[in-house]
Amino acid sequence: MGLGNIGLPGLLLIAVVVLVLFGRGKISNLMGEVGKGITAFKKGVNEGGKELEDAKADEAKDVTPEDEKDKA
Repeated sequence: MGLGNIGLPGLLLIAVVVLVLFGRGKISNLMGEVGKGITAFKKGVNEGGKELEDAKADEAKDVTPEDEKDKA
């Protein structure tokens, strides 16, 4: 018996057991923290992508030949 054949009744049973063990308040807090983590992750990915685009834009703007850069 692997995890691939749990099915809907099995998932519902697991959900009920988790709810009974931890209570609604703890699960609500946990889901809030998970949401904050996902939001922070998306923000970090977007900022990282923006930094890469900015770096590429700076490279594209600098068309000075290599031997001329030293004279500046």
